[in-house]
Amino acid sequence: MSFEIPSDLNPDLIGLAWLRGRWEGTGYREWPGEEKIPFSQQIDFADNGGDYLHYLAQTFEVDAAGAPVRPLMMETGFWRPLKDGTVDVVMCSPDGFAEVWYGKLSPGRVDLITDAVARTADAKVAYTSGRRLYGTVEGKLMYSFDRSTEQHPLRPYVWATLVRR
Repeated sequence: MSFEIPSDLNPDLIGLAWLRGRWEGTGYREWPGEEKIPFSQQIDFADNGGDYLHYLAQTFEVDAAGAPVRPLMMETGFWRPLKDGTVDVVMCSPDGFAEVWYGKLSPGRVDLITDAVARTADAKVAYTSGRRLYGTVEGKLMYSFDRSTEQHPLRPYVWATLVRR
């Protein structure tokens, strides 16, 4: 994995430094009762000197040529590494969800599970828990998001492969 750790990076972020920057690529969303949908995605991990990364992910459904057709998903949040090698993450989406995640940091890998999922009264899905994996393979960011709902146990939901831009 090739990246440079800036000299002014908050030392608390060293374990997440490999995520910093913009990642772009493609993936799929699949759920029971829905058609499998290809998407394009952009994820930004940014820092401002604090002991956290700001996270913003934007996903677009694409046509057969790979051109964006419509917004599919969006989420934002904060990733905060802890001294014991774990990470706390908070995320929210316009679909009516707020999530608290926790997990283990490894070199080039983060495994997360939900600690809490809060939903608005009119959330699009009765989402109850999730598991995410982010990791680098040959310089690419690969991730998966498994989720459970009131109707379905934990199962694959979205996955993608992204490259640093």
